[in-house]
Amino acid sequence: MPGRTLRHGLILLAVVAMLSFYLPQLQHQAAQAASDADYSRMRLLTEVMEQVQKKYVEKKTPDELLTEAVKGMVSSLDPHSAYMTPEEYKELQVETKGTFSGVGIVITTKDGILTVVSPIEGTPAFKAGVEAGDRIMKIDGKLTKGMTLMDAVKKIRGPKGSKVVLTVLREGANNLKDIEIVRDMIPIKSVRYYLLEDGYGLLRLANFQENTTDELLKGLNELQSQKVPLKGLIIDLRTNPGGLLTEAVNVADQFLDKGLIVSTRGRAPGQEMVFRATPRMTANNYPIIVLVNQGSASASEILAGALQDHKRAMILGTQTFGKGSVQTILPLEDKGALKLTTARYYTPSGRAIQAKGITPDLVVPFKPPAPAPKAAKNSQPLREKDLEGAMAPEEDQGAAKKQKAQPAKDKEPEQGKAEDKEKAEDKEDKLHYPKDRLEKDNQMIRALDLLKAWQVFSRRDVLEQGKDVGAVKNQ
Repeated sequence: MPGRTLRHGLILLAVVAMLSFYLPQLQHQAAQAASDADYSRMRLLTEVMEQVQKKYVEKKTPDELLTEAVKGMVSSLDPHSAYMTPEEYKELQVETKGTFSGVGIVITTKDGILTVVSPIEGTPAFKAGVEAGDRIMKIDGKLTKGMTLMDAVKKIRGPKGSKVVLTVLREGANNLKDIEIVRDMIPIKSVRYYLLEDGYGLLRLANFQENTTDELLKGLNELQSQKVPLKGLIIDLRTNPGGLLTEAVNVADQFLDKGLIVSTRGRAPGQEMVFRATPRMTANNYPIIVLVNQGSASASEILAGALQDHKRAMILGTQTFGKGSVQTILPLEDKGALKLTTARYYTPSGRAIQAKGITPDLVVPFKPPAPAPKAAKNSQPLREKDLEGAMAPEEDQGAAKKQKAQPAKDKEPEQGKAEDKEKAEDKEDKLHYPKDRLEKDNQMIRALDLLKAWQVFSRRDVLEQGKDVGAVKNQ
C-alpha cells in the first residue's frame, strides 16, 4: 500500500508539473487568438474607412468617420449611453447648472423611436403643448429614424428666437401633428412651493440640479413657518425627468431619518453603492402624498420609491417612466466625454426600477379639463343698461351725488390704505396656489382631499385611544 500511494503521488506531481508548463502557453495562445480576432476587426474598420474616403459620393475626413463610428458603437449599447464631442460635453455641464437655450424637453429613444420623456414646466415646449410620451417622427421635416439621441438634441436646440418644428405622433392618434416652437433660454427653476390651503403645502420639483436641495429646504422651511401648522404636504414629481443622483438622495434625506434610500449595482468593481438616510431630518411628521406620471423618471423615481418603501408617503398618479440605470460621465483625451450606463438603481426594498418604474399606491389618471366652448359674438343678452345714454338706477344716482359731494382731499388717504392692503394681499397670494389651476387638476384635488381625510381619521383614532384608556381606568 505505501508503495502504491507513493506512485500515485508521483503521478499527480508529474501531471501538476506538466500543467504548470503547458497552461501558460495555452492561455497565451488563447489570448493571442482573441487579440488576432480583435486586430482583424480593427483592420475591417480601417478598410471600410479607406473605401468610404475613396469612393463615397461626398468627401469625408478620417476625423468625421471615426467620430461617427464611435457614436454608433456607444449608442448601440442602450438609449442612454453616448459619446459626446467636446462641444456636447460643455452643453451637458451647462444643463446641470440650470440655463441653456432650446425648447425645454427631455427625450430618449424607446423601441428605436425618439420619444419625449417629459416637457420641462414653463418652457416653450411645455407651453406649445408637447406631452410626455409624444413620439418625435420628424425635426424640421427631417425623419428621425436612425438619428442618434445626441444628434437629435443638437437639431432641437438652437439660438434664442429661432423656430423648430417637431412632428409628433401621440398615443391614440392616427395622424401626425406639427408643433412649432420658438426656442428660448431655459432657466429651470428646480423647486416651487405653495400653500394649497392653510395647513396644506405643495412642493413642485421640476428636476434635480445642483441647487435642488437648497431650494427645497427654503421652500420647506417657509411652508412650515406659517401661522397655521402644516397638516399635510403634496410633492409633485409629474413630468420630472430626473437629474443628479446626489440631489435625489439629499432630498429624500430631508424626509427620512434612517434606512436605505437607494442602492446601485453594476458589473465593474466600485459600481455597487449604497446611500442611507442621516438622523437629521427637515420635514415634520405630517402625511405626504407624492404625485407621479409617465414623465416621472430616473432621480424622481428614486425619491418616490424611497418614500414609498419606507411608508413615509403615499404615491398617487400613474405608472412612472422606468428609467432605472446609472450613467457615469467619463472624460476623454479629446476633451469630449463618454456617457456610459454602468449600473442599475434599486429601491430600499430591492425593487429594480429599470423598465418597470414605480407603481402608485393609488392609480388616478389625469383628466385634462374640457376646452371651454367658444363664446359666440354678442352672446350676452342686450339690456337697458347697455344702451348708450341709458339712465342709471336710482340708488346709483344717490351714490354718484354722494361721491361728487365728498371733498377730493379725503380720497387720498383712503386710496393709500387700499394700496397698502393690496400689496399685503399680493404678498400673501404669491404663496397660495392659484385656484383656477387647482380646479383643473383632478390628481391634485384628489391628493388634497386625501390629506384632509387623513387628518379626520387621525383625530378619530386619537379619540378612540382616549376612550379606551378611560375605560381601562374606570375598570
